[in-house]
Amino acid sequence: MGGTIIDNLINEQIRAKEVRLLGEEGQQLGIFSLQDALAKAEEAEVDLVLIAPKAEPPVCRIIDYGKFRYEQLQREKEAKKKQRTVDVKEIRLSPNIDVNDIKTKANNARKFIEKGDKVKVALRFRGREMAHMNESKHILDDFAEMLADVANVDKPPKVEGRNMVMFLTKKK
Repeated sequence: MGGTIIDNLINEQIRAKEVRLLGEEGQQLGIFSLQDALAKAEEAEVDLVLIAPKAEPPVCRIIDYGKFRYEQLQREKEAKKKQRTVDVKEIRLSPNIDVNDIKTKANNARKFIEKGDKVKVALRFRGREMAHMNESKHILDDFAEMLADVANVDKPPKVEGRNMVMFLTKKK
């Protein structure tokens, strides 16, 4: 599994004078001295687990440590399921692209954006095309205009070497 869990201190490892105590179901029991809290945990035949060391006073819970670790792992798994990474998809255009070709590329970009990905639109220049870079900027502007209903221009067109690049992201 992931190494994100910081091992919680249990029982005698805890070094606080007094602690805020939670019961097995998470109910507040009040503030106790460490000895009293340990005695209560021992009485219930479970562990005293430090769950919030930075709090004032530190928060401890009476719970079986194995059960606590299991619950923690379940919560982490659940959080991981809900995460989604944003990919950057690239669409390449050329200065002498045909109208239908640009429409097809725009439809592909639309699918990527609707899925939640970022789209990098690169206008590639080769040979003599390099001399007419500024006249071709309108292609990227038109492309962004075609997708204006679903996308925002994240980074406006700028020249990077032989390419003119623009980034599009999903509208919020």
